[in-house]
Amino acid sequence: MQYGFLSLVPPLLTIVLALVTKNVFISLFIGILTGSFVLNAFAPLVSINAGLYAIVDSMSGSNVIIIASCLIVGAVIHLMERSGGIEGFVNVVVKNKGVIRTKRGANLFTWLLGLAVFTSGSLSCMVTGAVSRPVNDALKVPHEKSAFLVHTTSTPWCVLFPFSGWLASMAGYLVSGGVSEGESVAMLFKSLPFNFYCILAILMALFVSLSQKDFGPMAAAEKRAAKTEQLDEPGHGSVENMQAASSNVKPRACNLLVPVGVLIVTIFATLIGTGWAQAETAVQIPVIREICRAGVAITKGAGMQALLWAVVLSLLTILIMTICQKVFTVDQAISEMFKGMSHMLPITFILLFGFTMGTVVKGLDTGSYLSYLFQKLLSPALLPALTFLIAMLISFATGTSMGTMAIMAVISLPMATQMGVSIPLVAGAMYGGSIFGDHCSPISDTTIMTCSTTGCDIIDHVKTQAPYCVSIAVVSFVMYVIFGFVL
Repeated sequence: MQYGFLSLVPPLLTIVLALVTKNVFISLFIGILTGSFVLNAFAPLVSINAGLYAIVDSMSGSNVIIIASCLIVGAVIHLMERSGGIEGFVNVVVKNKGVIRTKRGANLFTWLLGLAVFTSGSLSCMVTGAVSRPVNDALKVPHEKSAFLVHTTSTPWCVLFPFSGWLASMAGYLVSGGVSEGESVAMLFKSLPFNFYCILAILMALFVSLSQKDFGPMAAAEKRAAKTEQLDEPGHGSVENMQAASSNVKPRACNLLVPVGVLIVTIFATLIGTGWAQAETAVQIPVIREICRAGVAITKGAGMQALLWAVVLSLLTILIMTICQKVFTVDQAISEMFKGMSHMLPITFILLFGFTMGTVVKGLDTGSYLSYLFQKLLSPALLPALTFLIAMLISFATGTSMGTMAIMAVISLPMATQMGVSIPLVAGAMYGGSIFGDHCSPISDTTIMTCSTTGCDIIDHVKTQAPYCVSIAVVSFVMYVIFGFVL
């Protein structure tokens, strides 16, 4: 069913309320109910009931794994803090002639770590944010800057370096848009140099890290942190500040390094294990063949399964370590575990509502309606630029990059074929525009997870990051206009 203009009301209302009220939780809930009213012909009781059940129905499949992982990560971080792991790690890395001594070093460390975790945007946000936070906090990097670096090196990098589950998904969208299966992967790689938004975003994050030059609200956040040592705006912050270790507990870097090491090793081991059967390589030399096959297996593995196993084993590791070190008794350790999880409850509910909002928007078919509105403006030379613009609007309104790619692929790619426009150029515009919303929208799951691990308030993150993202988007749009006429 086509809901027309009404399909735009719930996502736009959610975003406006989030920016005005600075309360994403309430904004999402109102957006869900509004969407439910539209979907159910404004019948009051039926609409409210459907909205509530939509929230319940969102707790299924990979959504449950992501929510559970957020809770477990909260427990792991809390136990590391309380057992002296954070303080010990900071002493080694920052203090006592540590290897990272400046904000520039902390920013660069965050940027490099984000690039290293390329298998999943959600995974990158969680791992990079959790590992880099103690270093950034110790060197008084404002949470807004930490969130920007963590978020920018997550999904944008996963798309540019798609040697993971992204490869199959992105190639699949090309096939749905008319590209033959045999040419889809090659076409995908041809499109990467034309993904201007993601390329410029990664370079912008590197430039900001090295130059320490900021503008807009981010510059104000840096000045606040330098002058007052407050890492958040007064009264803001998504999760608790880093707590001091329990009294009389010796700082131990191993209480951070070992659980994090288990987390990372388990991720790659699970990816290799689940992807091994599908991994193929043409290399014949025995040892090198197995190494190459393991590399291919990482790109084929089950990301959600890897995430679940990793956080569970990391939690068990830190629990066992704190009990064996006699930092906590068994009962105390379990109590501290639940305290850590409780700090993440607001974020997990926002995440749950975000998933539900995505389902509602899909039911409203908002993306198709936006695409319909812009089709009249399309001309061959402007197709790449307008594809980028439409994808930006859809992804920002819906908070989903994958959903936007799915919508845009079946619209823009066939048009590119009919008009004789470069397929790689249009595909690059489609991918880049889709990532814009994932990167900027307050209802995006990666936005929420970035804030959960860096400690940044969601609205503060969106507000400080927006000038960078919009600037990059404007430059990208101009480049698509130019390339549209040249190619």
